[in-house]
Amino acid sequence: MALGRGLGELLGEVETAYNNSNNYDKTNNNNKIVELDINEIKPNPNQPRKIFDEEKLKELSDSISSHGLLQPITVIKDKIDGYILIAGERRLKAHKLANLDTIKAIIIDIEEFKLRELALIENIQRDDLNIIELAYSYAQLINEHSITHEELSKKVFKSRTSITNTLRLLQLSSYVQQLLANNKISAGHGKVMLGLDDEQQRIVADSIIGQKLSVRETETLVKKLKSSKDDSSDKKAKTKIKNFDFKPLESAIENLKKSNLKVKAEKNYFKIEIKSQEDIEKISNYFGNTF
Repeated sequence: MALGRGLGELLGEVETAYNNSNNYDKTNNNNKIVELDINEIKPNPNQPRKIFDEEKLKELSDSISSHGLLQPITVIKDKIDGYILIAGERRLKAHKLANLDTIKAIIIDIEEFKLRELALIENIQRDDLNIIELAYSYAQLINEHSITHEELSKKVFKSRTSITNTLRLLQLSSYVQQLLANNKISAGHGKVMLGLDDEQQRIVADSIIGQKLSVRETETLVKKLKSSKDDSSDKKAKTKIKNFDFKPLESAIENLKKSNLKVKAEKNYFKIEIKSQEDIEKISNYFGNTF
């Protein structure tokens, strides 16, 4: 699927809108800064960001109260009434926290189905998402627009390696992902746990928090766990193979060999090699006469 009027062009629209931020007036012309009633602005239903730092939000609110809003939010007109937020949810929340009635905004005219990608791009570029939200944002953009990690890196100005490593964190268990989202453990810790089963991940994650393990110490712990699991698997494999006593079959083996059949009996199997239909008849005759 080609990007067409996708990420690149939409990013261009937002950039143009921000570059026109000095063209302030009180009308609703596109790409002009306007004052909007906060109650007329609806949140973006596709906003990927779910967690907001209340302390930082209060700091932003105090700053806006003292110095005003330096960067307007971005909205589009709703089909029914009011506006839908495209970018700037923290700024909007900070205004509400400061009990302000209006907010500076830029109105852009784009299709409503583009809301998701604009919200994702805006948050990714501003580093507002926690590491797991960021990973899901990358995954959404890649899946919905059929782009490669390399193409995405050029759109969001992140290295391809960084994007790939972040996406790999989605392979971790939900338990570990929640700890990552809450900054209880680092992405470096999470990366070390890739390849472990869910129970092992829980053990390692709890050890990291309880013992305040560094990434290097976590690597050592993971190696021990993997080594212990490999040893256990080897022991299980060895216990499955038993050496049986084939003495009761010695007579049968000798008689089969006399019929020019190749017979092999060792450990836990008894094998008669068949090379022709005649061999099958020899075996049938032997066991038929025997039983």
